[in-house]
Amino acid sequence: MAKSPDQTIYVLNGPNLNLLGTREPETYGRATLAEVEKLCADTAAQFGLAVDCRQSNREGELIDFIHEARASKAAGIVINAGGYSHTSIALHDAIKAVQIPTVEVHVSNIHARESFRHRSFTAMAAFASLCGFGIDGYRLAIFGLAAKIGAKAKA
Repeated sequence: MAKSPDQTIYVLNGPNLNLLGTREPETYGRATLAEVEKLCADTAAQFGLAVDCRQSNREGELIDFIHEARASKAAGIVINAGGYSHTSIALHDAIKAVQIPTVEVHVSNIHARESFRHRSFTAMAAFASLCGFGIDGYRLAIFGLAAKIGAKAKA
């Protein structure tokens, strides 16, 4: 049985995250995007929530996903906008516009990397930001989002 939209979290992944598992494994680890999506689904299920996982290498499509989350009355958004985090005022504005609780995630510690990664426009629009926990950051983001929206763990 499908979950209602207000029980759904959109998990949005940006450019190059389709290459997880093979792209710079020393920085991003060996877990694949499919493993990230399974981790998110399993974690959300603990709270009676569902996930709608999307990935795009295109900024406009990510914005469309954010707008769709609003139209679908999604409970929340977890976003790893990849490199767009550091460049996209448009993603920032979309997150602010939809007024959906949003958590930003980064697999690597962006503050221990190049200085251009230290500023995140998506983090400025989100209520929380996690980085450096590897793919476990997604699990932590869903735990935090569940707490924010009042979802309780199921027995």
